[in-house]
Amino acid sequence: MTQWIMSILECEETLVIRQCDSDDFDDIHAIINDAAIAYKGAIPADCWHEPYMSRDYLKHELDAGVVFWAQVENGSVNGVMGIQPVRDVTLIRHAYVRTAQRSRGIGGRLLAHLKTLTQGPALVGTWKAATWAIRFYEKNGFRLVGMDEKDRLLRKYWSISDRQTETSLVLADERWFEHKLKSI
Repeated sequence: MTQWIMSILECEETLVIRQCDSDDFDDIHAIINDAAIAYKGAIPADCWHEPYMSRDYLKHELDAGVVFWAQVENGSVNGVMGIQPVRDVTLIRHAYVRTAQRSRGIGGRLLAHLKTLTQGPALVGTWKAATWAIRFYEKNGFRLVGMDEKDRLLRKYWSISDRQTETSLVLADERWFEHKLKSI
């Protein structure tokens, strides 16, 4: 009987969302570059890099304050998403799920968790042509901001090229829209 119970416990899957540490660097890098293949052809060719995110750029993002969280299932990191406080908002950054693990709710669980960590407004930037990403954020409570506002926000909170600003959108959570209404 004890043997049987141990077998059942060993078969149970464990699913955890946890903050990444330096030991996760290779997994973060691999997941971003695996998942970013979906963007190839959807974003302008002059904005595409091979690999999509270099190890040096990932280190730069970590040094700039992006804190990654991971969904880990049975010891394997299947998705990552970053969070970065900037001035009076929190940015959701670099949300990626392994290609083989998509459509299993991993991104939604990560985003829901990160939203619990934010006190104020949250913003997300993504490529205009990444319609699947836009739908994902809208399904999870974010709304597109107007085109004039998106340019202002991208320049204020992100450090990206003019070309990326031109070809990107910004989505905001309900707290951002409420804050904006109060300041009018």
